[in-house]
Amino acid sequence: MRSHQVTGLCLAVILILALAVSVPAEEQKTKSLLTQGKYVPDIATFLQIGACGPAGQSWDGKDVYFRASMSGASQIYRITEDAWPYQLTTFEDGVDFFVLSWDGTMAIVGASVGGSEQSQLYLMDTQTGRVLQLTHFEDIQMGSVAWARDDKTVFYRSNEENGRDFFIYQLDIVTGESKKVFGDADGVTGYNYLAEISHDGTLLIVGNYSSNINNDLYLLTLATGEYSKLTEDEGDVMYGSVTLMPDNKTMWLVCNNNEDGMSRIANMEVGSPKVTFVLADWVDSRWEVDGVGVSRDYKYMGASYNEDGYMRLKLREIESGKELPSPPLDGIIGGGSSDIHGNIYFSFACPTRAPDVWRWNPQSEELKQLTFSIYAGIDRSIFTDPQLIRYKSFDDLEIPAFLYLPPGYKPGTPIPFIVHAHGGPEGQFQPHFLRNFQYLMLNGYGILAPNPRGSSGYGLEYMNMDNYKNRKKSLQDYKAGVDYLIENGYTEQGMIGIRGGSYGGYVVLGMITEYPDLFNAAVDVVGIANFKSFLENTKPYRRALRESEYGPLSDPEFLKSVSPIHKAHLIKTPLLVVHGENDPRVPVGEARQILAAVAANGGIVDSLIFPDEGHGTSKRVNTIAEYRKQVEFFNRTLKDIEPAAKQ
Repeated sequence: MRSHQVTGLCLAVILILALAVSVPAEEQKTKSLLTQGKYVPDIATFLQIGACGPAGQSWDGKDVYFRASMSGASQIYRITEDAWPYQLTTFEDGVDFFVLSWDGTMAIVGASVGGSEQSQLYLMDTQTGRVLQLTHFEDIQMGSVAWARDDKTVFYRSNEENGRDFFIYQLDIVTGESKKVFGDADGVTGYNYLAEISHDGTLLIVGNYSSNINNDLYLLTLATGEYSKLTEDEGDVMYGSVTLMPDNKTMWLVCNNNEDGMSRIANMEVGSPKVTFVLADWVDSRWEVDGVGVSRDYKYMGASYNEDGYMRLKLREIESGKELPSPPLDGIIGGGSSDIHGNIYFSFACPTRAPDVWRWNPQSEELKQLTFSIYAGIDRSIFTDPQLIRYKSFDDLEIPAFLYLPPGYKPGTPIPFIVHAHGGPEGQFQPHFLRNFQYLMLNGYGILAPNPRGSSGYGLEYMNMDNYKNRKKSLQDYKAGVDYLIENGYTEQGMIGIRGGSYGGYVVLGMITEYPDLFNAAVDVVGIANFKSFLENTKPYRRALRESEYGPLSDPEFLKSVSPIHKAHLIKTPLLVVHGENDPRVPVGEARQILAAVAANGGIVDSLIFPDEGHGTSKRVNTIAEYRKQVEFFNRTLKDIEPAAKQ
């Protein structure tokens, strides 16, 4: 009886399986609300898509640290093999930087309050996350932190002496005592930073910026306090990514002191200012080298280079000169550090993929993704890549730009378009994963993101083309971009908006005053309205660097001629202004000036001023509020869509 029951059960199971196999695959799928129509979440959902970036790893590779905003502010997390990520920091406003000790047991964390950027230093136990505050200044900024190899002291820059000049300090982590080791009122003042510590801990290489496109290097002997200038050049020259080899003589770096002004890999010998450019055939000469790094054991070298806004990575053995395989990833590779096993840790993102931390072993060619940013329930297959285009400006200069079009866009169909102005101005728009761009495209918008003259990534000559008296020429490059869109049928007047942050915010205000009839919507985020008041009120440690770009306070007539505030009466474009009360770079007074001027002239203007933010929003709740406001503003002005009722 029992055996018959088992046999019958088996036959029933076989019959059920046979019937299941015979049903077509498409009929097995449950037809639910999820599969009906095309669902695009609101902007708040898009803004909760994650992002993870590398923050360091132990030399043995067992502990990996990364930075993410999954808690609502930027915090540090630790990954240990086969263990759940452990959150190490809980600062209310997140962290500014994280620097791991050589043995991996400690870190220096920089954190500030309310977007002020006045970072203070904290000593952290990397296993528990326990922290001890080391510095206690209210309006002083620390940065450029590095550990001595004995893990007993750290070096950092601070403007604590006068609030203006950054000098170099040494701090004993056992006693908590600090002392200044480089810079004084009669010596090297201005913006000093720590570029390198020698392997034996006896020497520091200190960099000094005289402008955002010019710096010099100094060699400091710690035992005596004596220093000497290492570099000697004429004009604007940049020296970056300095590595001093164990012989205390040879320096690897990137430099643009060459005929085409493009940053290349170079050598220098301590005691001689001569720059020798090397490895010319390793990186295509069309592209600038963004940085060069050497592994902790001095066995490997990595070079990051900028291919039209996309960041690539090259690897090689130092002793043999043998090139090693690069990670098989196409997009933007950032960071880059190694462990004792030769693994390379880096961030990777592309226009349709959020940033994550990856590990690559060039010997075994094993690639592994270590962090997995959330996509907030959004299928990333609906995201769209941009096109890299070039258009001619007023003087026939070719301007590179990224063109973003909605999925299924039909050529020749005019659609609402937003011109994106990047900051800097020595910055460069790069095709990172941009949540708001993907949202806007899925809602029928096109976006043009130019890299006008003055942008970095294309050599020194291009970057200098907008300096001082040439300020408005970069605005003409944006105007040429709008002309390109109209001439090629992408959009038409009445459907065009512009947005930008920081210097890009100035571009927004400059465009709607120089070309009052061109745009139907403008969003200025932490932008400059009045160059004179901006230079007077920006933090003292920033003033000299910004005067070299925009023009000096000693030339008030020129500053007036390029300041939108003096043409505010010409503004016809509906304007939204976003700013943070605690902005140390572009003080909030810039926003209040333009708001008052436009309102006094009867213009259409709205604002969003955050009391707990600085140079842009960093807290998720504020970022969501900002972008909801921007989306509603563009929908209303470019699409004539009123905001939906809050649910």
